Amino acid sequence: MSDLALAQPPAVDSPQDLALAAALRGLLPPQAPVDHKPYQLSSPCLAWEHWPVLLLEFARSRGLKPAELQEAAGLGVAGTVPALLSPQQLLRLMAVVQQELASADTAFVLGQLSLPGHYGLPSHALSQAENLGQALQVLVSHAGRLSPLLTPRLLRHGDEIILLWTEACGVSAAQRGFVVDLLMSAVTAMCQWLGGERLPWRYSFNRTQPRDLSQHAVFLGPDLQFDCQVDAMRLPATCLGKTWPRGVPGSMAAQALAQGAEPAARARGLLAALYDHLLPRYREAPSLDEAAAFFGVSSATFKRHLAQHGTHYQAQIDQVRTHVALYLLLLQGRSNEGVALQLGFHDRSNFRRSFKRWTGLVPSLLA
Repeated sequence: MSDLALAQPPAVDSPQDLALAAALRGLLPPQAPVDHKPYQLSSPCLAWEHWPVLLLEFARSRGLKPAELQEAAGLGVAGTVPALLSPQQLLRLMAVVQQELASADTAFVLGQLSLPGHYGLPSHALSQAENLGQALQVLVSHAGRLSPLLTPRLLRHGDEIILLWTEACGVSAAQRGFVVDLLMSAVTAMCQWLGGERLPWRYSFNRTQPRDLSQHAVFLGPDLQFDCQVDAMRLPATCLGKTWPRGVPGSMAAQALAQGAEPAARARGLLAALYDHLLPRYREAPSLDEAAAFFGVSSATFKRHLAQHGTHYQAQIDQVRTHVALYLLLLQGRSNEGVALQLGFHDRSNFRRSFKRWTGLVPSLLA
């Protein structure tokens, strides 16, 4: 029987099912994307004066020559750079900077410089946020500008919030850890600067523990957990509404964004947009043809695009269903039978086999 063979779905009327529905809504962008044409790994969509300049100025502060880094990254010589770079080009520049510096703190210090940043209205809105809740809403709504390489998603469960980092456009496994560290450091430092105090974030990493944790401890703190199934940051929900001393009530930047200014800042990477499409449909698992039609391309073109991002359609379905299963098992405390039914499996054995294929673990081994 196929992994995706469906049983009759349960009615969404219990408190647990209502909580699940609310959680899934929370993982989706608060505002609908501008259109169905997300940016891809090779799409020229990132302004040179935003993330690339940040990288080069940081490198200059460490004694490197920006013009040489540009050339090494294949971005031409000084004065001839394109107005827009692709995520792939940004990642290449990031890799060159990382290699040339060969410093353990590079990702974390870059993160401290990254947010609120200088990325137009979204950065202004971040710097003027009245509290953490407003700041996180700006971040997740305008990730195309503020976090173009990984997409942040905000989930609230009981008295806790979880900031989950998912793929935007296919960061390779070799660079993902660096980008995750950068972005977690960025959010941590931004909240401390704007709020005037260090928040008690807890960090989960979807990779093995590095040999040296000293930089993680210095820049993030002691509450670090590796070998998890997700990259996430967790915090008590009581931190959301506390007034920040730098906040600006009625921020004009926030109002302009709410009225649709700078729509490109709300762009989604291809994998983030696909996740958005699949998450509300995790139980029925849309076909490749259906998903391709949603994005306005042929099935063959869609498969080729996903391959260019280092993935395939089934892997993206599996990721979404893994996240739903983890929420049900770890946060709602449901039984294997209950999760199997919720995800549409006919029995626990099918679910157990699929979960092991998705994660390498059987559900009973989850901590």
